[in-house]
Amino acid sequence: MPLRPPAVAGSFYSGRPETLRRELENLIPVVPKSRALAVIVPHAGYIYSGRVAGAVYARVDVPQDVVLLCFNHRGRGRDFGVWPDGAWRTPLGDAPVQADLSRRIKESFRAADFDEAGFLDEHSGEVQVPFLQKVRPDVRISPVALSVGLEDRGLLEEFGRALAGVAGDFLVVASTDLNHYEDQKTTIAKDNDVIRAVESLDADGLAAVLRRNDISMCGYAPTIAAIAYAKAKGATAAKTVMHATSGDASGDFDRVVGYAGMVIPCGN
Repeated sequence: MPLRPPAVAGSFYSGRPETLRRELENLIPVVPKSRALAVIVPHAGYIYSGRVAGAVYARVDVPQDVVLLCFNHRGRGRDFGVWPDGAWRTPLGDAPVQADLSRRIKESFRAADFDEAGFLDEHSGEVQVPFLQKVRPDVRISPVALSVGLEDRGLLEEFGRALAGVAGDFLVVASTDLNHYEDQKTTIAKDNDVIRAVESLDADGLAAVLRRNDISMCGYAPTIAAIAYAKAKGATAAKTVMHATSGDASGDFDRVVGYAGMVIPCGN
């Protein structure tokens, strides 16, 4: 069975187990938890976006099974690539892949197939796993790499609806950063357009603002799929937990990346 070694341990987050545990403890506050259908979390290095991701994971009662919707930055492999079985290794240990759930996801959607290529040297899903291991030590993951253009968002929505029909109790985690490499004021304005659309679970509105305002949101594919999934499950809105930029951490506000942490609760 395939074992995925960490690609960005020691760079995006600590490669030392004890240091990583302390890092996560500092990033995940102690607050009341509740169940959610899906969350939207950033995937930069923990020093930049870890506070935002931690604020989300702190508030969610994570079930044992998690469907991890990853952005495929390099466009390798299938458009809907499902990791089949085995485990993903982090400094905290191995997170097993829920093979039965991965199989059900593959079978639910005609364009999905088992394919590991989209996860090679890819950080968007990997950086979520230590957070999940911290808040749910027995977590099992079913990663899906999405490499679909915005012009094909109908396919993403179709996949999200198909995922909603997959049996099982699982949380959907969609990995995305928001606007890239513009100044703080511009990025906050562009990010707010994205956030408003996602809060309304408006995939068409999200696609429209991305095009109209030239917003470089990398994980629009996981986000659109998560919106479709949640709406098919009866959700009507998402809640923003935190919004920040890399400049808030680095002090450089001339060329920043935006991060939003959002929760789509059950039964809203």
